[in-house]
Amino acid sequence: MSDLENKKMEESPKKRPYNLREKKEKNAAYRSLIRPELADELYDRILNIVVVQKKYKDPDYSAKDLAKELKTNTRYLSAVVNSRFGMNYSCLLNEYRVKDAKHYLTDKRYADKNVEEISTMVGFANRQSFYAAFYKNVGETPNGYRKQHADKK
Repeated sequence: MSDLENKKMEESPKKRPYNLREKKEKNAAYRSLIRPELADELYDRILNIVVVQKKYKDPDYSAKDLAKELKTNTRYLSAVVNSRFGMNYSCLLNEYRVKDAKHYLTDKRYADKNVEEISTMVGFANRQSFYAAFYKNVGETPNGYRKQHADKK
């Protein structure tokens, strides 16, 4: 390999599957301006709506919809989700969707469902976003996960 090729290899970061990028820490001053009591209350209500009521299964449920339901604005919502959950709104929804998908992929009752049907069941709008989120959270593809866990049972 020439010196030029070696230099290009060193400079270009390793390509990650599904266009995943490294997580960057952002320091947004507004996050610390929310009163802790209000942040705690919003955190509990977010958990109730998103997780308990399973709103994450609705592919059209936006941060704007949640903010309206919480009677707050998206900036407050974003600040609470970022500070309390350590991720953004879409990552939060995707995390719960992937947890559900893992269950469906390994449960014998859903063995007749293909990966696309499962992705729709858990709230993903399309196959690409499902595969990307699944790979980001689990480290392998949904099909790979299903095969690996089918072998164990």
